[in-house]
Amino acid sequence: MIRRTALATVALGSAALLLTACGSSHSAASGPANGAKASTTGSAAPSNPASPATPATPPSSPAGAGNAPAPNAAAPTTAPAPAPTTAPAVAPAAPAAATRTAKPIHTQTLVDGSKAEIYKLGDEHYLAKVVHNGELFVTLETHGHDAGLDANDMFIELSLDGTLHSWMGGGKQGPGTFKLAGGWTAKVTKIGELRYRAQILGNEGEVDATVETNQHDVGLDANGIYIVLSDGGIISAHA
Repeated sequence: MIRRTALATVALGSAALLLTACGSSHSAASGPANGAKASTTGSAAPSNPASPATPATPPSSPAGAGNAPAPNAAAPTTAPAPAPTTAPAVAPAAPAAATRTAKPIHTQTLVDGSKAEIYKLGDEHYLAKVVHNGELFVTLETHGHDAGLDANDMFIELSLDGTLHSWMGGGKQGPGTFKLAGGWTAKVTKIGELRYRAQILGNEGEVDATVETNQHDVGLDANGIYIVLSDGGIISAHA
């Protein structure tokens, strides 16, 4: 009886020893595996690495950025100063405007009964307005030279001193050479369409004056002898 108990005890002890050895072996084998797993998990890089934290408010602009213009802002413009102007010392003569306000220096009756109003516009600058039956008929103007007109065989001459003379007839058709009042001789030549030239010759045949039409009549005061040459080549003189 005692022998069987001892054998049983020995058998149980051997079994316990075997169990303990097996258990230790299992635990030792499983330990490194768990450790490797933990090591792998701890060393693996995250699949979505976290980006740096975004500040709550945007970073302030660098120094001096506040002075830069906005991308779409219009560049400031400054209107250029107007160029200085200088008025001419003397305004050019405007006969039409001047006669609206000026009064004639005198009025003269012409040989056919027309009225001529004489206006002074400047030195040796006169304007004659010939009015017939209450209507303006024609104007003559001196401006550095005498003026003349053949008005249907009535000749009008306006001198540089503002005197006006008129007469009827006495015209001679050029070209040609003609004796004039006061002992003058006129040599008339045609130089173009509605263009004639008259050379006024003295007693010795010298040329003392020349007048020339250019599609308008011309006049001349030849020492108190008044001459008109028309653009059609007709010349007339009157003392």
